[in-house]
Amino acid sequence: MHETVQNYYGKTLQGSDDLQTNACCTDTTMPRHLKSALANIHDEVLSHYYGCGLVCPEQLQGARILDLGSGSGRDCYALAQMVGEKGYVVGVDMTDEQLAIANRHVEYHREKFGYAKANTEFHKGYIEKLDQLNLEENSFDMIISNCVINLSPDKEAVLREAWRLLKPGGELYFSDVYSDRRIPAELVDDPVLYGECLSGALYWNDFLNLAKKAGFTDPRLVEDKPVTINNRKIEAQVGDIRFFSATYRLFKLPELESHCEDYGQAVIYKGTIDHHPNTFNLDGHHPITKGKVFPVCGNTWRMLHDTRFREHFEFIGNFSTHYGIFDGCGTSLPFSSSTHENKGSDGSCC
Repeated sequence: MHETVQNYYGKTLQGSDDLQTNACCTDTTMPRHLKSALANIHDEVLSHYYGCGLVCPEQLQGARILDLGSGSGRDCYALAQMVGEKGYVVGVDMTDEQLAIANRHVEYHREKFGYAKANTEFHKGYIEKLDQLNLEENSFDMIISNCVINLSPDKEAVLREAWRLLKPGGELYFSDVYSDRRIPAELVDDPVLYGECLSGALYWNDFLNLAKKAGFTDPRLVEDKPVTINNRKIEAQVGDIRFFSATYRLFKLPELESHCEDYGQAVIYKGTIDHHPNTFNLDGHHPITKGKVFPVCGNTWRMLHDTRFREHFEFIGNFSTHYGIFDGCGTSLPFSSSTHENKGSDGSCC
């Protein structure tokens, strides 16, 4: 499978226009500050980018970031501007052609950003074998990935390695493609379907279980959208299987519980997170408005209190009294775009 993916992204695809679906294409509705960062990136890097969703989490100044499946380096160079000269971004990819493009423009971007020394580097390797790259355990504030984990033949190992490399309180923030059911073996073996990020997609509930097994007890869905194929041959092959491009955030917080438990806690957002002066969206169910007392479960409290977000909130309550579980912690298909149901928050946790 590694050889299939390397050939597809190194030789078959010569640019993003060669993709046959939108599974590996980013939505153009991205924040203005990220568009400004992309404007500083070399054209060759941009033209060989294949990704989905947004992988630019908040509060990155000074952070040390690992990009899994960094490709031509687009996301690395965008984030290099977000972390600043005191931060650092490491990219890992297995495709020689993509790595050559990324490495070719390290100095170009250093000069473009006005840094005294480059704050990016790229390594050849497999994202499920990060232990072979001499990366220090507990050394990254953030791990990102953009439509790549679905291409790995051992997704459990990817999540396990991410947990090992993250600092306590660190975060795996990534976009990828998921399916509403398990993919038949004959489709998984199709090189085009696999290269297009379809047949390697995890069934959403299998992903949640693998994430929890790796230590990420409470995965949070940030945003999602349905994947449109617009290719009759591929549509016929996949039949009724539905695919979704989704962004998740997974925190390395061993104290998290398996469900959203109610301890009578609340938070107040100060409005101080960059580019989020009025509302901070922890995930798709938690739009936290500045200055408003926002009831939260114990897990959400820890995600804000025990991470880089702590200074931006006031915290109410502790874990001394348990009031039961919050309603809404179900196991149905999590993607809001799959139905007409409105899953917006009513101002409280979950």
